[in-house]
Amino acid sequence: MALGDGDDGAAAAPLISDRPKHVAVVRTGTQWTAAAHVITAVIGSGVLSLAWSVAQLGWVAGPGTMLVFAAVTALQSAMFADCYRSPDPEVGPHRNRTYAHAVERNLGGPSAWICLLLQKTALVGYGVAYTITTSISC
Repeated sequence: MALGDGDDGAAAAPLISDRPKHVAVVRTGTQWTAAAHVITAVIGSGVLSLAWSVAQLGWVAGPGTMLVFAAVTALQSAMFADCYRSPDPEVGPHRNRTYAHAVERNLGGPSAWICLLLQKTALVGYGVAYTITTSISC
């Protein structure tokens, strides 16, 4: 059997690829596609609890709280976008691949450690909250 041949004689994937390891990635996303991805991610969990939250807060505080959270989310998204490339958000020489990497580059190592600790703690908390919510819904 020759290298790359399958058991049935059909060509199988080669063991060694001819493609270079680091292929230049062309990013074709726009602001509209980014907004669409954010909206679909947020709607997944947020829209399910929205009616209950507004009912608990009332017709004045419910929409007001939603507007406050929307403003915080917009500010946070703008800050994340500016930190993606540092030190200059337009042509910065360094690309920060994670939020913790951006914190480390801009604020230093101890702040990055605290950031990672908070991120992991929040992730565990979200997992517990989703598990409890799912078990109650079942």
